[in-house]
Amino acid sequence: MAQASLNARTPIDVLIPAIEKDLGTLPFVIDGLRKYLTHPIGTIYIVSPDSPRIRSLCRLKKCTFVHENTVLPITKKDITYRSSTWDRSGWLYQQLLKLNGDKVCKNRHFLVTDADTVMIRPHTFLENGRTTFLYRNWTHPEYLSIHARLLGQKASSPKSFVNHYMLYDSVKLGRLKKTIEKRHGVRWYTAILKQLNHKKQFGFSEFETYGNYVRSNYPGSIRLRPALNKEFKKSILAVPAAERQLLSSSFRSLSFHKRSGYSLRPKKSV
Repeated sequence: MAQASLNARTPIDVLIPAIEKDLGTLPFVIDGLRKYLTHPIGTIYIVSPDSPRIRSLCRLKKCTFVHENTVLPITKKDITYRSSTWDRSGWLYQQLLKLNGDKVCKNRHFLVTDADTVMIRPHTFLENGRTTFLYRNWTHPEYLSIHARLLGQKASSPKSFVNHYMLYDSVKLGRLKKTIEKRHGVRWYTAILKQLNHKKQFGFSEFETYGNYVRSNYPGSIRLRPALNKEFKKSILAVPAAERQLLSSSFRSLSFHKRSGYSLRPKKSV
């Protein structure tokens, strides 16, 4: 596909990693995508552990269920990323699943989104041959450090690419993974696991790594726009549709973080 032809009519797929705890927001996420993505949607893939409830939702919402163990040669049990006070093994595993979305999705371009983030206004990611990346103004320093270790170059963006969703180009994503493999002599996911600083709770960002790679290697192919995301520590049911509509004048999306977090309760001494 010629880059100049990329526009709102370019079809894209969607990939959503999810677990059962996300079922409170996931139906709203899917509905928001179908309402607010200006691109024709090919397939919405829900990547999850085996779950009858998520499979049922996929049938109801006409999405395709993908067992997460089929996406990578490794599974969550192969990842140990924790300390005595936190466990982010599953968090890291989901990032690796996203980075192998090109092996799942059929369209060259696919949107990866978190299962707790709902779009509330129209989104166009491809326009005039360029890809829109949403940004925020801060990041975790270790995201930039591991990027440099993986690719041998500093992250070049003054903005952070960390957001709740991002559009990937399968061709550029494949080149990123091959670059990592050539530099380290192992599979790309093994390189990431080997380069993790296990003393840091926030040790890797798939969005930061991909965004900075694209900015450095294809600088004319992107445009940056502020993320304009608002986070809630409550259920989406506590923010009715009328309120979400009012919020759309200021925000692009809403995130609902009801999970208990990644901290582990200290063990009681005996």
